[in-house]
Amino acid sequence: MDGNTITAEFADRFNAPIIDEFRANGGQVGGELAGTPILLLHSVGARSGATRVNPMAYLEHEGRYLVIASKAGADTHPAWYHNLRANPDAVVEVGAETLRVRAEELTGDEREARYADAAAALPVMAEHQSKTDRLIPIIALTPTGG
Repeated sequence: MDGNTITAEFADRFNAPIIDEFRANGGQVGGELAGTPILLLHSVGARSGATRVNPMAYLEHEGRYLVIASKAGADTHPAWYHNLRANPDAVVEVGAETLRVRAEELTGDEREARYADAAAALPVMAEHQSKTDRLIPIIALTPTGG
């Protein structure tokens, strides 16, 4: 299965152990993700209306959580990106906290600067961009206080 044909069912099976480990360890996970800041994004399906939970690496910047829609360099955006475009109000679990957030895609110079930050902090992000012709989006998740 390539990165362009990942199904929701496959993603759920892949993500379930990471989600369980995250919740059991106060937001920490081991293995390949050890030491990487991880959050759990709860989004509403753009087509299904179902709630989806996706673990993902993030960077903090000016009170926001930045997530990168790389899909490991696939030629299509991940499902969660489409979910946030359709339904930008979401929830994140960060450590032991659960927060309401509003999603906004970064553009222009801000997107470029934050992608450089991401590539420096998570070198695999530069590799992901080199695999695809699409511009990999960065989404800022801003806590709304609700």
